[in-house]
Amino acid sequence: MSIRKRVAVIALTLSVAGFSAWQAHEGFTDQAVIPTEGDVPTIGHGSTRYENGERVKMGDTITRKQAEVLARNLISKDEQDLAKSLPGVTLYQEEFDVYIDFIGQHGIGTWRKSSMRPSLLAGNYVQACKSLLKYKYAAGYDCSTPGNKRCHGVWTRQLRRYDACMAAQ
Repeated sequence: MSIRKRVAVIALTLSVAGFSAWQAHEGFTDQAVIPTEGDVPTIGHGSTRYENGERVKMGDTITRKQAEVLARNLISKDEQDLAKSLPGVTLYQEEFDVYIDFIGQHGIGTWRKSSMRPSLLAGNYVQACKSLLKYKYAAGYDCSTPGNKRCHGVWTRQLRRYDACMAAQ
C-alpha cells in the first residue's frame, strides 16, 4: 500500500505526462489559426502569446521545435503564477497538472477570479474539482450543448480535467 501526500504547490512542476497530454490536447499548428469561433490567434501547441508577452497574430509561423520551447517557457511562467496564487496550499501532482492545463487554456486572470482558487485555499479539493465544470463557454456559447460542432472540444477537455481531478481525490 502506498501512501500519497499532497506537496506544496511551490515545489511542483508540470509532469512529463502532463506536458505530453497538453501537447496532445492542443495538437500542433505551424501557422496561426483561430481554433474556435470567437477565440484569439493560436500557434504551435495552443500558444496565444510569446515569451515577451506579444500576442500571436494571424500570419505568424513556427517550427515544431520552436513551439515546444515556447510551450515549455509559457508553462513555466504559469507554474510560478499558480504557486503565487495558492500560498500554503498542497496538491497532488495530478491536481497540479489539471490546474496548469486550465491556466494554459483560460489564462491566469480567469484562474485568479475562479471559484477553484478560494476552494483550494480553504482546503476544499472536491469543490475545486467540481468548479472546473463551470468553464464550458467559448465566446458566450455553451460548449456542453449536445451535438454542438462549434466548440465541443472545449467541453470534452473540461470533462477530462474534472475526471482527472476527481480521480486524484
